[in-house]
Amino acid sequence: MFEPFAPFVPPQFGIKLASERWERAESAALRELVFCREQRLFEGSDRDRLDAVAQTIVAVDYVMGMGHRVVGTVRIHADPAQADTWFGSRLAIAPDYRCVYGLGRGLVYRAVTTAHARGCRTFLAHVQKQNVNFFARMAWEPQRELTLHGRPHVLMRADLAAYPPALDDAAVALVNGRRAS
Repeated sequence: MFEPFAPFVPPQFGIKLASERWERAESAALRELVFCREQRLFEGSDRDRLDAVAQTIVAVDYVMGMGHRVVGTVRIHADPAQADTWFGSRLAIAPDYRCVYGLGRGLVYRAVTTAHARGCRTFLAHVQKQNVNFFARMAWEPQRELTLHGRPHVLMRADLAAYPPALDDAAVALVNGRRAS
């Protein structure tokens, strides 16, 4: 009788450093959903020693101008052995937001520009092999292939010339996303 329809996905989201307890909690829950339950990369939790030093970046959707929920996340951290080398990891997007144009790109952009503002001279990420082309389209170069958590990955390096330093940590980059067709 009634045609099924997709759930409402608010078209506006903001990308920012997690500053609220609920943002960090929802980021952790999203990572657990993606990396433990969906991809089965980890048993029970994907948390590791880097979470103690990493900075969490979140994408928050907005309903009527107010933050509603975390729909994407990524973490960044400096390499303890080389302070000017930074890593990004645990990029995750909520299932109902994976087709929203610009969300993944926005998280990656915010991660690299934030690290760049903090003295990063080399930004790296261990990217699952199926996502290499996504990063390559954003000025990332493959460095070498490796296996992590039993899956093929590629160590990739961002071209920092494409990612100017983002000096204002408090700013929220609001994006009007649209569903990709």
